[in-house]
Amino acid sequence: MKHLIDPTDFTKEELDEVVALGLEIIADRAKYREVLRYHKLGTLFYEPSTRTRLSFTAAMMELGGNVLGFSDAANSSVSKGETVADTIRVVENFADIVAMRHPLEGAPYVASLHSHIPIINAGDGSHAHPTQTLTDLLTITRELGHIDGITIGFCGDLKFGRTVHSLIKALSRYKDVKVVLIAPDELRLPSYIKSDVCDKLGIPYREVHRLEDAISELDVLYMTRVQRERFLDEDEYERVKDSFVLDAAKMALAKKDMAVLHPLPRVNEIAPEVDSDPRAAYFRQTENGKFVRMALQYLLLKWKDDPNHVMPEHPEYFEDKSLRCTNVKCISTHEAVRPLFHSENGVVRCVYCDHKISK
Repeated sequence: MKHLIDPTDFTKEELDEVVALGLEIIADRAKYREVLRYHKLGTLFYEPSTRTRLSFTAAMMELGGNVLGFSDAANSSVSKGETVADTIRVVENFADIVAMRHPLEGAPYVASLHSHIPIINAGDGSHAHPTQTLTDLLTITRELGHIDGITIGFCGDLKFGRTVHSLIKALSRYKDVKVVLIAPDELRLPSYIKSDVCDKLGIPYREVHRLEDAISELDVLYMTRVQRERFLDEDEYERVKDSFVLDAAKMALAKKDMAVLHPLPRVNEIAPEVDSDPRAAYFRQTENGKFVRMALQYLLLKWKDDPNHVMPEHPEYFEDKSLRCTNVKCISTHEAVRPLFHSENGVVRCVYCDHKISK
């Protein structure tokens, strides 16, 4: 059985199949109107969500299926202390597939270890957001016609932005992709993403401090919010904030066919004047999210009993009860789960959240 917890759970071929089916659904929505009739999606959203939850719901309904679940953990047995493992054991009796958003990193992975139905990670803390990644891949394909060979700039909060982390992992599967990282020092891409993904898989990247220093070379600009609350020094925030606001003046420096993406919601990082620019793809990107989730749910249910579509093996994972993750946002620090870790180049990390373990 196949789950989608991290973008690397899918092979390059499987990623391409999801994107291709999304394009097919866009071209002929009537063909897929009843393909999941009598199927049920369980939406387990432990934290607030508007776009993602509505996108999953609309996707299943347009495929002819039904939706059940909760949009607030306070309205579920979680408020009574029920664990993620127990919740999924209950829900799988009522649903055929589950989309889970959780503030604790690794929670959807824990669910997948105990589930007999496909689990989709709809966002776990600042760790991963793979369905947004699929949305991004479909959007890039629709806007540019290809993914191989692009130069993509990530701008804003690269440290805590789970959409950025997930998309970089997925782009490692494509050829000749170049990455430009545009962020203040306080919000730079985590070193483990740079070393474990970019360096290990040979994705060329460079880091700059101003959007103007890179925008002219980009095929895709992926904007994220520079969050005031991430700065310890208010003066420092005030000094750098305008360097990461996209406006008409900066757009004038860009290629005529560059695509601007944003996972939304935005605050002030994209000026409203950019919305009318044909290169502004972020609202089209939102609609693409519905189509890609239609494709994903259809394929995961199709692959459920197919031995050719199973989760990747991780022989390097090991259990060590003498180690513990100290990340307070990790599921392993809140629930009794197996202490699982992996090691590479002498660095040990938690399987659930990728946090570096200090021995």
